[in-house]
Amino acid sequence: MTSRNWEESLISENVSLQDAIRNLEKTGLQICLVVDPNKVLVGTLTDGDIRRGLLAGSELRQSISKLVQHDPLVVPPQMGRDMVLELMRANGIRHLPVVDSSRKVVGLHILDELISPSIREAVMVVMAGGRGTRLRPHTDNCPKPMLPVAGKPILEHIVERARDEGFRRFVFAVHYLAEHIQAYFEDGGKWEVEVDYLKEEVPLGTAGAIGLMVDKLSGPFVVTNGDVLTDIRYGDLLDFHKRNAALATMAVRLHEWQHPYGVVRTDGIDILGFEEKPVSRTHINAGVYALDLKAVEHIETGKYCDMPDLFSRLQTVGERTIVYPMHEPWLDIGRPSDYNVANRRS
Repeated sequence: MTSRNWEESLISENVSLQDAIRNLEKTGLQICLVVDPNKVLVGTLTDGDIRRGLLAGSELRQSISKLVQHDPLVVPPQMGRDMVLELMRANGIRHLPVVDSSRKVVGLHILDELISPSIREAVMVVMAGGRGTRLRPHTDNCPKPMLPVAGKPILEHIVERARDEGFRRFVFAVHYLAEHIQAYFEDGGKWEVEVDYLKEEVPLGTAGAIGLMVDKLSGPFVVTNGDVLTDIRYGDLLDFHKRNAALATMAVRLHEWQHPYGVVRTDGIDILGFEEKPVSRTHINAGVYALDLKAVEHIETGKYCDMPDLFSRLQTVGERTIVYPMHEPWLDIGRPSDYNVANRRS
């Protein structure tokens, strides 16, 4: 998650020291990102740099060019929060510019905000209505999202992780044994969040349920399946979605599968070559998404629609749909063996 008002910190190397000070006072970020006309990073100028310049005799009317740090540490947009924090702490810095492959500034990490993230206005939608038939008998009398892992329901792990990233508004799409979920979470006050409920009369699929909750949404939002345990940063996913101007973003995870046999490549009856137990690599749907409100317009109210169906519809009409490659620990608790793994890891 990058600072929300980072763009206000962009200044030219030609501005005066006085103008840079005004910028610092306006943004409260304690850093100016010095860029060229194309927003390519030239360097940084911190509150400390300015103070040292003033002590050395710099005048308020002169250019900041001699005070700019021209080779600051930077990170790419895809770098995760944990690695960013490690870099900042290892280097003793409180600000870390985010640049793309052409060194254009696309964000700014601030240590205080990473440690204590600001409140997010975005809604977190959790799909918690499935019957979990593959998990029977565990789900005979308990909805799948309420199955305990490490002493508390899967759904509580999701809520607490999202809350710690600044999410405060949740919508649970419920159906099977919905009363169990509502009785446990009520209005969310115990977790210092707001929980609203959408009761599906009949299962409508992940996207189909979202089509019924337009009045509960405002702006881009995050969706997760209620049976997915992961260390993904929901806020980073949402920021990535916004930064890339997509209508829908799907978190994906690399899945590797090794063929149990040696493979023979042929052309008709001619042998072209051999591969000894080759490894196949594919990206799989991780069950976590970021969507714009405009995407919901492509969902027919009351009609069944899974999330891949929605992505396909958006692609058909030329809207941008993208993936968010994730490397964080992830587990889709769909079978008893998955549930056993979740509890062994906890």
